[in-house]
Amino acid sequence: MTTTETSPASSGARAGAADEALIELGLALRSGGYHFTTVTPATHARVNGRTGNEVARDLRDVFGWSRPFAADVLPLGLLALLEVADALEPCGDLWRSRVRFSSYDGEIFVHSAFPTAAADSVFFGPDTYRMADAASAHVHDRGQPVRRAVDIGCGTGAGAIAVAKRAPEAEVFGVDINDRALRFTRVNAVLAGTDRVQPVRSDLLGGVDGEFDLIISNPPFMIDPAGRAYRDGGGPDGNDLSLRIVDAATERLAPGGSLVLFSGTGIVGGWDPLRHAAQERLVEPGLVWSYREVDPDVYGEELDGPAYDTAERIAVVLLTATRTR
Repeated sequence: MTTTETSPASSGARAGAADEALIELGLALRSGGYHFTTVTPATHARVNGRTGNEVARDLRDVFGWSRPFAADVLPLGLLALLEVADALEPCGDLWRSRVRFSSYDGEIFVHSAFPTAAADSVFFGPDTYRMADAASAHVHDRGQPVRRAVDIGCGTGAGAIAVAKRAPEAEVFGVDINDRALRFTRVNAVLAGTDRVQPVRSDLLGGVDGEFDLIISNPPFMIDPAGRAYRDGGGPDGNDLSLRIVDAATERLAPGGSLVLFSGTGIVGGWDPLRHAAQERLVEPGLVWSYREVDPDVYGEELDGPAYDTAERIAVVLLTATRTR
């Protein structure tokens, strides 16, 4: 072996050390009272663009707002943890964290720094809160216990972790095609103490077998000309991935099992293309479903671009489908 080669064992050791550093960093922030609610990218850019917000002054600025910082802004040891975690980069004469930490459900979640421009960025934002809330409410309202659950396109693992906390006997999978998402899910599950969440690399449900009592998902649903995986839902309406999830779920739901899909759709002339296409797929006997708008008007800034030049609004929606027999 030459000096430029890296053995699998040493690569694995470095990955393990990086994950341990992220876990230690998350624990340190939580024990110090850190709390941050992540906003939409447009709001984030507006707040960071205000005079006086150019440089970080505290931990929320560093790990929430993703602002450049001087080393002395961080408590002793946190800079070293960022470096070991491969999450530190220079920014002129300052530094910048390549990860953010967000608060939800009494837990802390690591995810990609702002702006989430890289193809493998792992997004956490208002839709994450909404989806995880919807999944938690569904588990609470079910008449039967959840034995097996899966979060398709798990991202940070927030949905899978929320389910695992409320279904303590369940086997819970977090599946994604993004290796960075699986890493963050693994770290976040440790931070939350949910050791039954299993991250699995999988295209939809192709990497896991069997039936499920609960399938949840918050897939990308935007029309994104750049084709970024965390954002682009595919197809002319941005709905292709959501519909593929509906198809996959209806094949793998156990009797009494449910799909909880949180997605979004552009409304054109009062027409909702996602609802129409989903309705055509959910005519199978033994499936009952509901569909509602959670928020009728989100991401309004997208209406200024050519991708949504015919849409009158963008809505986020919740589709629930249950196999009764």
